[in-house]
Amino acid sequence: MKLSPMFAESLRAVFTNRSLLCLVLLLSLGTFAFAQEATVVGTVTDPTGAAIPNVSITITNSDTGQVRRVATNSEGQFVVPDLRIGNYTVRAEGSGFKTAERKDLKLQVGDRARVDFQMQMGTAQETVTVEAIPVAVQADTGEVSQIVTGTQVSQLASNGRSFYTFVNLTPGASSLQGNFSIPAPVNADANVSINGNRPSHNIYLLDGGEDLDRGGAGTFSVMPSTESIAEFRTLTSNYSAEYGLSSAGTMTTVLKSGTNAFHGSAWEVFRNDALDANDYFRNHVTPKVDKPELRQNIFGFNVGGPIWKDKTFFFFNMEWRRFVQGGLVNQPVPNSTWFPDAEGNATLDGAIKVPNMPTDVLFRNCETPPAGVVPGGLFPNNQIPACMIEPNAVALLNAGIFPANNSVDSNGTPRFTGGNNVPSNIREEIVRIDHKFSDKWTILGHFMNDSSTQGFALPFLGPLQATTPSQAPCRTRPTRQPSS
Repeated sequence: MKLSPMFAESLRAVFTNRSLLCLVLLLSLGTFAFAQEATVVGTVTDPTGAAIPNVSITITNSDTGQVRRVATNSEGQFVVPDLRIGNYTVRAEGSGFKTAERKDLKLQVGDRARVDFQMQMGTAQETVTVEAIPVAVQADTGEVSQIVTGTQVSQLASNGRSFYTFVNLTPGASSLQGNFSIPAPVNADANVSINGNRPSHNIYLLDGGEDLDRGGAGTFSVMPSTESIAEFRTLTSNYSAEYGLSSAGTMTTVLKSGTNAFHGSAWEVFRNDALDANDYFRNHVTPKVDKPELRQNIFGFNVGGPIWKDKTFFFFNMEWRRFVQGGLVNQPVPNSTWFPDAEGNATLDGAIKVPNMPTDVLFRNCETPPAGVVPGGLFPNNQIPACMIEPNAVALLNAGIFPANNSVDSNGTPRFTGGNNVPSNIREEIVRIDHKFSDKWTILGHFMNDSSTQGFALPFLGPLQATTPSQAPCRTRPTRQPSS
């Protein structure tokens, strides 16, 4: 088939500019990541209350030095959207008026902060500083939400250091979580109902993008370390259309980012059964039952700072999570003397009574009734003939599915006390890059690698327990989430 010259030239242009196409695709994907940003709105008036148009509004991020500039409209109003969370200074400058300035404005994820100025007559060289006034009622939007700061996430005591436990702090949240939470993304501990809605109707956003495992019924796809979270907001009702993917709660989370100053930290959080008391009832049974094994070690570090001052910033986080949750089993197990001998007979200690049942049932596997065996009597020499031993029971004994006894109770019955330990090992790396091209064009991107190896408990009877009762089979689940 012959292509027309115009079509061939078009194809050539497409393939020779594939780098440009990739850049356009990257930027188009990045336009969806705005839901985590904050917005500043305000009105500028003169001493009489009349609106002042064309006032220059400058908003400066105190941490990164990045600047945004807008001008008031004919009604004296201004809107500055898509601001990263952090600390800001807002300046208003107009001809014939003193410069007005609002310092220490803290913007949090999803904020819509109002900053109004009433400017005074004078020269631009004079500055009037506006003190911050706490807003008792937020009247610019009708949403019902709650912010959880990075300090709270990092320092509040939580069950297992799982992000899901902080969602429970929201008014209207009902926890359906278990007694111990493992900070893994696809996890039953995500069962948090918001205002009576189904947990599967919640949604999790990270840096404005969807971080939802849709097949996991309302869980994170990749759960960030609590030490990497700058803050998050839980929206429960009346939130705007930009959060239109959920009918229940929306958790919008922001990762930490670099600033003009280098900063870093390291940590370890641990739990251990050596620090726990034993259960009352385990202490008062014979034999005494020990505590189940519990090991929790979460450790890591992060570092952030400038790559190009006032322009490009980086943040890196790495964390390891190690868990062992021991199970308890306290069951009688077959003694080695219970196993049939080479001839198939089983010899037991003590007097063994023959079951009192019809002979056609008792001797159904025997060609002829064994000598001296009478229903309701005693087995001669305490030996059960091979033909009277259930073949399925022999198969189970020979399969080695019973764990070896490690204790004996007060009646002399061998018992196994212990159980499976359930290991979960998680390693996570996070990289975030922020870059400013101009006052009107900034981008961010992050990459997360979440690799988890999780075990699961077997029942009391299982082939692995017979040989290695302290181990459980594992499965590996690597997960990655690049985002821009």
